[in-house]
Amino acid sequence: MKYHRVDELIELLHPAWRKESDLNLLEFLQKLADEAGFQGDLTQITDDTLIYHLKMRDADKAEMIPGLQKDYEEDFKTAILRARGIIKE
Repeated sequence: MKYHRVDELIELLHPAWRKESDLNLLEFLQKLADEAGFQGDLTQITDDTLIYHLKMRDADKAEMIPGLQKDYEEDFKTAILRARGIIKE
């Protein structure tokens, strides 16, 4: 894990963990893994899974996943034309 990923994870983890301070760190990480639907050994969960789950944890279920919004096109025809370079940004 790169340093910037550690910083991002800690930045997201700190306020969420404070809301559930009755749990120790491993219990809280296991709770996050369970919420994210991760099945497996906790040592195998990726930083990306934790980061994206923490970002989306309190979001509306219909809200777009961060990182995908920039590529979203409401209209399929527009998406095809943009992909072929006919429509420029």
